Amino acid sequence: MTLYVATTNPGKIRDFATAAGEISIEPLPGLAAIPAPAEDEPTFEGNARTKALYYSTHAPGLIVLADDSGLEVDALDGAPGVRSARYADDSGYPTSPGATLDERNNACLLHALADVAESQRKGRYRCSLAAARDGKILEVADGTVAGEILNVPRGTSGFGYDPLFFLPQYQKTMSELDPVTRLSVSHRGNALRKLLAILALPN
Repeated sequence: MTLYVATTNPGKIRDFATAAGEISIEPLPGLAAIPAPAEDEPTFEGNARTKALYYSTHAPGLIVLADDSGLEVDALDGAPGVRSARYADDSGYPTSPGATLDERNNACLLHALADVAESQRKGRYRCSLAAARDGKILEVADGTVAGEILNVPRGTSGFGYDPLFFLPQYQKTMSELDPVTRLSVSHRGNALRKLLAILALPN
């Protein structure tokens, strides 16, 4: 059994492949040549459904997975939320020479939390994962993991906000965890395991 993920993000593909067990996870064939749909829904589930439906029509007969995921910070009223990947751009945060998108988003987040006490920096990663085939949604599953936002990034693994996302139970950030441990607790891993169980696929 092979499931096809509608993403070009190597970190997401790696995360899903690690969590999938015996199920093969592959990027959707020809994805780069397919114009991307608008991601303008107000919820993670809405965007995941939109993408899964859209991309499944370009891959007849295949089960296509699409996710929308991001970081919610309580002190920021749930921001960056569904705009996590575009947080710095949305905020007009200045571009530093040579900075990656992830680095800009992290810097923007730290700027927004500059006056927030460490005890008030609670948040969570959320992932909504939809499976579709031939333009029809099969199932949707959600995954979350709670944590805290640090003042200084730590670790070199992971991507996105992982260097700032601290897990008290491990005393490490997501970027400091080994891949197996990270996927055992991550929002993407949780969402995929739930989805496979609902679809009655082995994992």
